[in-house]
Amino acid sequence: MMCSYLAMFHSARSILYRDGYRERSHCCVARYLGAKYVDRGSLESEWVDLLDHYRELRHRNRYDVNLSVTVREAEDAIEAAARFLERMRRL
Repeated sequence: MMCSYLAMFHSARSILYRDGYRERSHCCVARYLGAKYVDRGSLESEWVDLLDHYRELRHRNRYDVNLSVTVREAEDAIEAAARFLERMRRL
């Protein structure tokens, strides 16, 4: 799941770079997308929610030694990342 999140993060981060900004944290990327694109109607809020969801899972995965991921959850993460990347391309 961490790799799927990182694919989403870096594709969203590329939007910031394109706009002339650099992020200071993982959370900032989602906040920027929300303020710059969701609030202006260029991006649906579900994409920021999805990025936040996987950011939180990444945090738990990285720091919680007891977290386990099922095959289905991993497949869902890969599918979500593919959809997210496509949406960032269109943005």
